Amino acid sequence: MPKEWTAEQERQYEHVKDSAKDRGASTKRAKEVAARTVNKNRAQAGETKTATRSSVRDKSPQQRGGQRSGTDRPKGLTRDQLYAEARKKNIEGRSTMTKGQLQKALGKS
Repeated sequence: MPKEWTAEQERQYEHVKDSAKDRGASTKRAKEVAARTVNKNRAQAGETKTATRSSVRDKSPQQRGGQRSGTDRPKGLTRDQLYAEARKKNIEGRSTMTKGQLQKALGKS
């Protein structure tokens, strides 16, 4: 348990990890999902020193509940996530690009 986590956050981590393992995820993947869930909640609550815009402005993991993994919706990164990646790669004109254009510029289409 990272020293920044509270006892409640540690319980949440264990619960999410156990749930993921029950659904058939590997131990490594279950730990990753659980840690990301707890850390995103910490970022949204303002308990972290740094946080990405998409972590803070997006839905909480509990509220989202797998909405991005279904077949009714296109899979992949959000426009904000693509924009952040384009910014890291210093792609020109990224601020006016659509999601599709960002995908193409990043070679993800």
